Amino acid sequence: MTAIALGLVGTQPASAEDGYDLWLRYGPLPPAMATGARATGIVVEGDGATLDAAAKELSRGLSGLGATRVPIATTIRDDSIVLAIAARHDLPGLGDEGYRIEPATRRGRHVLLITANRDRGVLYGAFALLRWVQTGHRLADARLASAPRVKLRVLDHWDNLDGSVERGYAGASLWDWWTLPDYADPRYTDYARADASVGINGVVLNNVNATADSLTAAYIAKAAALADIFRPWGIRVFLSARFSAPIELDHLRTADPLDPAVAAWWRRKADEIYRAIPDFGGFLVKANSEGQPGPQDYHRSHADGANMLAAALAPHGGVVMWRAFVYAAPNGEDRAKQAYDDFHPLDGRFAPNVLVQVKNGPIDFQPREPFHPLFGAMPKTPLMIEFQITKEYLGFATHLVYLGPLFEETLASDTFARGRGSTVARVIDGSLDRHALTGMAGVANVGRDRDWSGSTFNQANWYAFGRFAWDPSASAEAVAREWAAMTFAPDPRIVDPVVAMMMGSREAAVDYMTPLGLAHQMATDSHYGPAPWVADLARPEWNPAYYNRARADGIGFDRTAGGSDAIAQYSPEIARRLADPATTPDRELLWFHHLPWNYRLSSGQSLWQEIVAHYDRGVGSVVGMRRSWATLTLLIDAERFAKTATFLAIQEREARWWRDASIAYWMSLNHLPLPAGAAAPAHDLAWYQSQHATHAPGTPKTSN
Repeated sequence: MTAIALGLVGTQPASAEDGYDLWLRYGPLPPAMATGARATGIVVEGDGATLDAAAKELSRGLSGLGATRVPIATTIRDDSIVLAIAARHDLPGLGDEGYRIEPATRRGRHVLLITANRDRGVLYGAFALLRWVQTGHRLADARLASAPRVKLRVLDHWDNLDGSVERGYAGASLWDWWTLPDYADPRYTDYARADASVGINGVVLNNVNATADSLTAAYIAKAAALADIFRPWGIRVFLSARFSAPIELDHLRTADPLDPAVAAWWRRKADEIYRAIPDFGGFLVKANSEGQPGPQDYHRSHADGANMLAAALAPHGGVVMWRAFVYAAPNGEDRAKQAYDDFHPLDGRFAPNVLVQVKNGPIDFQPREPFHPLFGAMPKTPLMIEFQITKEYLGFATHLVYLGPLFEETLASDTFARGRGSTVARVIDGSLDRHALTGMAGVANVGRDRDWSGSTFNQANWYAFGRFAWDPSASAEAVAREWAAMTFAPDPRIVDPVVAMMMGSREAAVDYMTPLGLAHQMATDSHYGPAPWVADLARPEWNPAYYNRARADGIGFDRTAGGSDAIAQYSPEIARRLADPATTPDRELLWFHHLPWNYRLSSGQSLWQEIVAHYDRGVGSVVGMRRSWATLTLLIDAERFAKTATFLAIQEREARWWRDASIAYWMSLNHLPLPAGAAAPAHDLAWYQSQHATHAPGTPKTSN
């Protein structure tokens, strides 16, 4: 048995916790590990708020982990930790945000040196060293170096100025706009610490369904107050901009991006913002989608609109993140094709400081989607991938669904744009097409709940997003192991079962919600619970039935050349594979094909048998997670254990709801008996159709 394992034997669960400290708990390590977390002091060579924040975090963290105070000192001693910026800012391969941690000699003393080209790199190095210790390693063994592969690593907050959060399931908005800029809630600093600990360096403060008021002087001052708090943590603020703001705020007759008066208005507005926030990041824009105003209102292109805003920001170094999530009522084309149709012809027409922000899949943050066909199809344009961290379609806050596997699956997908190995990760980190401006965005799951994200395990998705944004080739399992060790304890009795639960949880949700490539089967508006039967809404693409196309003869959306031909938006290598259901991965089968219920899969089972088996597997996986969690009752603090246990019970109940409601509806169409051994739904179809999630949290007036 190793020394670490010996040190863990007999450990007791921590006292009750409420989750506020996230993965930055810094609780005392077991004695065998605590000695490896001790240093004689933290010495900072240099000045500035960011270096100061790094030193204080190290002192706080190591003092807690080692159960011995590690002071910030002015004198270097043996076993000190020294924070320093490289003298000539020329450490190779680290850029402005990378770090290096290694043993060194300073003033004749043996020290551990954290160095970087800029103070932000030192800050990230401090958090990396704490992560190293929290996951069971000794300070003396630290030899670490890393630099982010993505330049902009941004959380998009869908927060409204009235304090609500669209598609938010962790309480009200973290930003108290009413008391800003006068009152700075201490939570803002703790939020910035958490972001910085995983390398997040940008925050969009307001909803993409923006109101013009966010660009008024009063709200710019409020944003500036947050920017001041975030700045020492290496975080810049961004704002979602409403395209029609010139009309709404200053009564211009138009918002036409080619009108000189409109362009001048935006230049003045940019100047005003930068006077208040000198390091303002730029604008996020949702335009001409779901009723939002945009350049197409004036028969202009998305490039025209983005470039006009980019010109206003360019003198200040700001960027435009222009969303490619567009679909329109008059467009009868397959919704999955519309973003590609709008943006692919514009490749190369965007200004250098514009990123086109593309959702991970072609519809809308579903439990599983194929990667968006725009990735690999716009080589002349920097594309910024957008993931959803808040679980709009994945059971809200109560279902345990770890998104690391979703991030990894998407980023590892091969576009074949420049041959094999042209992964989505290489598109968004710029290496495939040699773009210097790169980005990854995540729709935040943070709110005012004491545990920030509505549950302990939702915190893992915030953590995982930051780690994948830093390194898009990260391993979902490795990230889960880090998070579990930091959030609970570096005890294999905890980490191993927790990671097993996490790694199977996303596939479980896919199985009990949308197996075999089905998508968008959730109730409309709230997006909570099953409703595959809905077919009477005004716009076809709002209806779950639009996506399942289930009838007596079969189920699934035909996106081959004989259907919508969405497969033609992918590279020829991928399109050839997807053209035939026999060579289409089972996980995407019904996304690309309408197949008869008796179609035989590679398993030898009929499609109907396989669908039911997936629903049953999904429910069974949740039952298994509940059993695994129950074994940890003596190792996890009581408060977090009880809340998770309760949420897993809710998840099992609702997984059965999903399974039974879906099967009951499919049986009403196919008139097939259940496969042998499969349980009948608990109620008839009419009962399931009568269930409605009224007053569901986060339900917006419009979608995103």
